[in-house]
Amino acid sequence: MTDSKSTGRPNKRLLYRRDLLRFGAGAIAGAGAVALGRSQNLSQAEPQLANSRSFDVEGDRALGARAAAKGILYGAAVRRSNLFEDTAFAARFVQECRMLVPERAMKWQALRPSLDKFDFEGADQLVDFATQHDLKLRGHTLVWHQSLPDWFAEQVTRQNAEQVLVNHIQTVAGHYAGKMHSWDVVNEAIQPKEGKPDGFRNSPWLQLLGQDYVELAFRVAAEADPDAMLLYNDYSLDYDTAEDETKRNAVLRLLERLKSREVPVHALGLQAHLDGQDSRQFNPVQMQRFLREVADLGLKIFVTELDVEDQRLPANIEQRDRIVAAAYEDYLSAVLAEPAVIAVLTWGLSDRYSWLSDYKPRDDGMPVRPLPLDADLQPKLAWNAIARVFDQAAQR
Repeated sequence: MTDSKSTGRPNKRLLYRRDLLRFGAGAIAGAGAVALGRSQNLSQAEPQLANSRSFDVEGDRALGARAAAKGILYGAAVRRSNLFEDTAFAARFVQECRMLVPERAMKWQALRPSLDKFDFEGADQLVDFATQHDLKLRGHTLVWHQSLPDWFAEQVTRQNAEQVLVNHIQTVAGHYAGKMHSWDVVNEAIQPKEGKPDGFRNSPWLQLLGQDYVELAFRVAAEADPDAMLLYNDYSLDYDTAEDETKRNAVLRLLERLKSREVPVHALGLQAHLDGQDSRQFNPVQMQRFLREVADLGLKIFVTELDVEDQRLPANIEQRDRIVAAAYEDYLSAVLAEPAVIAVLTWGLSDRYSWLSDYKPRDDGMPVRPLPLDADLQPKLAWNAIARVFDQAAQR
């Protein structure tokens, strides 16, 4: 990849849209609304804010339907308890989404109570829910350095690691064969700052099996579930920083190597855990160039874990929601300009249930607001921003 520091600032069109989302009523009306012109008096526009939030979420105007109209899949990650203990949330999930991603239920820790035992009960319930409501399914994740069970460190060695890995993928992917649209086969294998060759993360899998574990995982997954799309999934690929640029290059090299060896990898997953505070570090030109390089390898692209952190944003909810919405719109407008991007998955649907509540809470104690729906399951400006981008996206 070429260095692109000279284009490190968002272009004027994106900055203008961000300003409209922060200040202009017209920009936050329903999807397809006409944005305010530069001559709009902001002091007059501000009082209209409360009356300008028009949302059309019924039937074919929900996010999933809007995306599907353009050949894009929209869905969200979800925990089993949220669906089965909150009927109102479950109803909204089915209304908005066309794809379901188990947030935790298919990770090793959830599936593997012991080395010689699998427990599919919780994951099966999510699969049954998705089947009942005609939702596509994504498996997350077959190989990861986190969420490993407690027994792993003591019982998995260099002598048995390959057998353990192969057995896990064969058993899990085989159990759900024919039911999955796609799998995150390998998650977060790259971390250049750890100083390992080719930018690999110094994970238990690298220590036990070396770099070949990635290729092995994809080949075994393809045999176990031949109809599913197989993804490499990673984070910190989004911003115009030296660290993200280094990681993009390392991920691209990994994908090039896999493709050159005819490894069955079909798509790249961009986690896209964005930070509203850092949104001015997003460079759409740079991002589109990276996506084009990925697409030129013959790969599709998914946005797999999208949300916008508001931990460091102002306490004022209206101001915070505008910034979050602008981050969604700027990012998705740039990413969906690449035709190879065929899916957008938010990491959660409602602020009622977000991993950021626990992992990145606000210092002021106020609830986080990183997702399309608020804690009362009502659409926010973020929902409007996503809807508008789907409506404006080119047909896949």
